[in-house]
Amino acid sequence: MHKLLYILSIVIPTFLFSQEKLIPINVSLLNESTAIPYTRFITLPVHPGIQVGTECNYRNKEHSRLFQTANICYFYHNYLAQGIGIYSELGYEYRLHSGFAVGGLLGLGYMHTLTTAEEFTFSNGQYVKKTDKGNARIFPSLSADVGYYPKKTEKHSLKLFLRYQSWVEYPYSPDFIPLMTHINLHLGIKFFIKTKANE
Repeated sequence: MHKLLYILSIVIPTFLFSQEKLIPINVSLLNESTAIPYTRFITLPVHPGIQVGTECNYRNKEHSRLFQTANICYFYHNYLAQGIGIYSELGYEYRLHSGFAVGGLLGLGYMHTLTTAEEFTFSNGQYVKKTDKGNARIFPSLSADVGYYPKKTEKHSLKLFLRYQSWVEYPYSPDFIPLMTHINLHLGIKFFIKTKANE
């Protein structure tokens, strides 16, 4: 886990400072759910979260691009846990003349979760509140993305997107449930900020 965090701590600044002119910023609000992927689209009740990230293109053609992301995310599931994660994805996007775009992303990262309920342990004949140091998990993810670029002909147009992300929390409870499946439904926006190179 420490090696993964070390690698991502190098990757994210590289993304931020390797851009020559503009840095893409992705911000999304999300609804997290513990569910079997692809069996539900919208889940209730809402368990809120937020994600902020950036991306770097490997290949960028007129209608398609291959890219890498770097993200930080947080969710709060009031019946289960809250978690903060850092991860990267390899993504592909195809952009239509109409401004609509479809894409897919495959990711891997680190998630640290903390229980949202009080936990107790039995000690010296009484129950004592347990200190929660949290749990370390790896989480692979697979996402499908639908987006819209309002300025269809501009390479750096703002993008509105809806993303369905399925991910697995592992190891969850090795002696009981080895992994836990999740769904995140993102509603987000991508915009660009200028680097110092443009000033």
